[in-house]
Amino acid sequence: MRAKYVFWPPLFAALLVFVHGCTAVALVGAGAGTAIYVTGDLETVVAKDINTVYQATLKAIEQLDLKAGTKTKDALAAKIIARDAQDKKITIKLKSKSENATELNIRVGVFGDETKSRLIYEQIKKNLK
Repeated sequence: MRAKYVFWPPLFAALLVFVHGCTAVALVGAGAGTAIYVTGDLETVVAKDINTVYQATLKAIEQLDLKAGTKTKDALAAKIIARDAQDKKITIKLKSKSENATELNIRVGVFGDETKSRLIYEQIKKNLK
């Protein structure tokens, strides 16, 4: 019975350090210009206006031979839905954060595909240069 009281406190302390450490790494990795992959979505903020990012995204879809589907856009947000060769749905959302900053969110499939999301993001970045 006494062994339980000796075992659990150090385990909880180690768990708190681990969880706190992961949070710190996630926050450091989320700096400006960094794309982070969280729960199936690749998220970043691009230092360009929404119109420029939208055009770069459309060009990337064409360059990657993705089948463009629904496209909606206004001055504050945009959403592009495309399909890949395996008929996976690709959703790209843009949200204006300021005059020169746009939030970019890429999701491939239902559960996400980090590799494909990063490939799409890299193509968009090339088009923004």
